[in-house]
Amino acid sequence: MLSDVMEDYLKAIYVLQTEDEPPVSTSAIAEYLDKTPPTVTSMIGTLEERGLVDREKYKGVELTEEGETVALEVIRHHRLLETYLTEHLDYSWSEVHEEADRLEHHISEAFEARVAAALDHPEVDPHGDPIPGADLRPLDVDDTGRLSEFSVGDTVVVARVNDRDEAELEYLSEAGIIPGTAVEIVAIAPFGMVTVKTPDGHEQSLPEDVARSVRVRPIAEPAQ
Repeated sequence: MLSDVMEDYLKAIYVLQTEDEPPVSTSAIAEYLDKTPPTVTSMIGTLEERGLVDREKYKGVELTEEGETVALEVIRHHRLLETYLTEHLDYSWSEVHEEADRLEHHISEAFEARVAAALDHPEVDPHGDPIPGADLRPLDVDDTGRLSEFSVGDTVVVARVNDRDEAELEYLSEAGIIPGTAVEIVAIAPFGMVTVKTPDGHEQSLPEDVARSVRVRPIAEPAQ
């Protein structure tokens, strides 16, 4: 049986693998989990012994098939819980991440199935992140880009936002920048500030780190 901490590491590695190509560096895991590099190195050794990660010296780690399945199960629990807390218990989307973090390791498969059924088997959570299916098949390759990677004049649809920073989520919510919203990029400052226009005509400036955390899809040009 895996500990909660082991599952947290596997989930973190999975998320980092999807954001950038594997292998995932020790420093990236340490930053994501707010751990020291020696602590991460020690845990990686344990996970490697259990056959859950493959480690490439001086480069980083990648989940094995078994490790990926464990990570997907934890992520499914987490995102279903976030959705349930938002839709049925009146939590705001900025509150649910930490609550789901505490609960995700401790729900049964029967409870998970009932939550999924009560929610009519959602495909995404409140932040736009895809929810793995009950079969725990790997998620499709992400076709989104970071808001900070687009140019002035581009119109994009918000697909996902980072769920780990409560203050950032409140900021985005107040600005009307939520999944499904189309925004036009109207300015990019030399120091990285991105200004967007929301459908109600308001302009909102986002610091570069916030713009990097918002994943978007371009709106296709109409056929001529």
